[in-house]
Amino acid sequence: MGNGVREGQADFKRQDAEPVTSTHLPSEDKQEKKKVLNSLMSGALAGAVAKTAVAPLDRTKIMFQVSSKRFSAKEAYRLIYRTYLNEGFWSLWRGNSATMVRVIPYAAIQFCAHEEYKQLLGSYYGFQGKALTPFPRFIAGSLAGTTAAMLTYPLDMVRARMAVTPKEMYSNIVHVFIRISREEGLKTLYRGFTPTILGVIPYAGLSFFTYETLKKLHADHSGKSQPSPPERLLFGACAGLIGQSASYPLDVVRRRMQTAGVMGHTYSSILLTMQEIIREEGLIRGLYKGLSMNWVKGPIAVGISFTTFDLTQILLRKLQHSTNVER
Repeated sequence: MGNGVREGQADFKRQDAEPVTSTHLPSEDKQEKKKVLNSLMSGALAGAVAKTAVAPLDRTKIMFQVSSKRFSAKEAYRLIYRTYLNEGFWSLWRGNSATMVRVIPYAAIQFCAHEEYKQLLGSYYGFQGKALTPFPRFIAGSLAGTTAAMLTYPLDMVRARMAVTPKEMYSNIVHVFIRISREEGLKTLYRGFTPTILGVIPYAGLSFFTYETLKKLHADHSGKSQPSPPERLLFGACAGLIGQSASYPLDVVRRRMQTAGVMGHTYSSILLTMQEIIREEGLIRGLYKGLSMNWVKGPIAVGISFTTFDLTQILLRKLQHSTNVER
């Protein structure tokens, strides 16, 4: 009799507990999906705003990187001015449509992947809910950049081609894909892929590492949990400066290999490309050509990108919270 009562009570408890378990998991899945969607949307907006802001400088930098002309601030200004006179104001943004097609998925994937890798590494190293230590912080950034670069590389190739060619040669993004595939083969769409990945590991790793570290130091010393927008811009600018300086020679090599088909060169490997650039133009003037412009463009773009991402994330969380409260 007593056993029957206990069994009845146990059955009752099990029946009572089951619905709680079944409703809890879908709620967690829903929250995770919202988090991923928020990261994708915030990253896409961050990339679009940042790249559009510096598009004329970016185009000018690529044109110097793929030529044997010596770079100087004066020559860069002349090139921008000549382009404006000969082709009009909006020509300074030529190739930006291809940039947007590439940068929106790239930034969305990179920022979203970074959030996911931070969570995974946090669980692995036992820092769940806390800031990662320096090495995992660098690894999370490198993995995020590598993931994004691998998934969007052909679009970067197309953007580089459009930036250095007259508009008569390629009318739009689809036309670039068709002509490259027909005239140079599909493999050409991945030319320069290796230096891209080798460059993105230190670039993305150091960029995310520097930004996250500066935010942590700010929180530790100021007592404020979140930096202000101008402080975020400054932290992002520092991150961009360090990340781009570390990976710049590989960026030059990547651009040379991507545009070889339209610039009359043949580059078969990273080392041979580097050797030819150093032989013809010198180590500093060749492999670091346009770096001073990148020190202007890079910090602005990365600062805007990180700040836009963070502020959009905060805004979306607030909107979702207010929606949940109203319900």
